[in-house]
Amino acid sequence: MDVVEIWSGQHACTLQAALRMTNEAFAERLGIAQRTVATWHTNPAVVPRAEMQQLLDEVYETASPAVRRRFALLASSEGTAAVAGSSAVQPLRVAVAVVIRADQTLLVCRRDDDASGLTWQFPAGVIKPGARAETATVRETLDETGVHCAVVRNLGDRLHPVTGVQCEYFLCEFLAGEARNSDVLENVDVLWVAKTAVTRLIPADRIFPPILAALEEAP
Repeated sequence: MDVVEIWSGQHACTLQAALRMTNEAFAERLGIAQRTVATWHTNPAVVPRAEMQQLLDEVYETASPAVRRRFALLASSEGTAAVAGSSAVQPLRVAVAVVIRADQTLLVCRRDDDASGLTWQFPAGVIKPGARAETATVRETLDETGVHCAVVRNLGDRLHPVTGVQCEYFLCEFLAGEARNSDVLENVDVLWVAKTAVTRLIPADRIFPPILAALEEAP
């Protein structure tokens, strides 16, 4: 396979396996967020946006001949099965931060592949193997939004009904920082939103019930 006409999540994961990279290393190589790589693993049929297609083209085209041969092998029907069992595909856990400041909570507007192309979510990030979920919550919130926060309590965990990813949810308190979009490739905006307005941006049936309960608490 000398040319990939259209990259899918499966093709991207195959390239990752050919490079023998972890999710973290592959995301860093592409200059994207780990959650994007994780999405490719959970939804192999997804077709990345045009700018992602270009990034994948560049990595593939600059790969060594050995990597490209390995990619061609893994892309075959026999190789597809090999990717499914590859050590590069790691169980995915995501930490989700519900950051409260008085009567507001912090949301990010992500670029997405749904009809609108935009999705409002709470800040979230991949929990690295061996790392504490609480640490990932604080770190990823700062990296993504520029906001310093502290974990107040664990709100529970679940398999996300849309992505199928294992999510751990944490109620956090605002400490400092100006909210800003620090991940312009993945996000469109970062905003403080009134707690009572969250369900106008995120359908209530997609919000983990303990989050709704936490948002109803007095500031």
